Amino acid sequence: MSRERRPRMKKAATMGSLISDMLQKRGLEDKVREYRTWQIWDETVGPQIAARARPVRIREGVLEIRIDQAVWMQTLQLMKPKILVLLNERLGGAILKDLFLRQGKIVPPPVLPPPPKPPEWLDLPLGETDKAEIETALGTLDDPELKESLRRLLTLQKKVARSKEK
Repeated sequence: MSRERRPRMKKAATMGSLISDMLQKRGLEDKVREYRTWQIWDETVGPQIAARARPVRIREGVLEIRIDQAVWMQTLQLMKPKILVLLNERLGGAILKDLFLRQGKIVPPPVLPPPPKPPEWLDLPLGETDKAEIETALGTLDDPELKESLRRLLTLQKKVARSKEK
């Protein structure tokens, strides 16, 4: 029994493209586009509305929005067609069919902690001898893309080794 040969990949596929392909094969691409609403909400409606109204859920193309005050609910009722058009433009098509406004307590979006600082060894400078060793190791390679990737890898490896010496 022979295995089917597939053509070699010129470049490794990104994780994002692999996940996108998997979701598309399972028919979930539209659901993902719907749920991007939470990502784009604040910048689409602006900070004033975003402070008073939050998306809660999506059911059959209808986005439920919770609003904290009756005055804002009336205002957003008048703005509903415009908000719907803006959201659908940003989502890349007529994803949302309608907006359902409901008054209630708003849960603010979570505040993410700042990203951790990069390790100190990343900032270590390499000496000329280290750079020369790396270039010597790369000297016989013809593929510029591979050469650059290996140069970055070997540079990081040298920096880690230097940090352990201290």
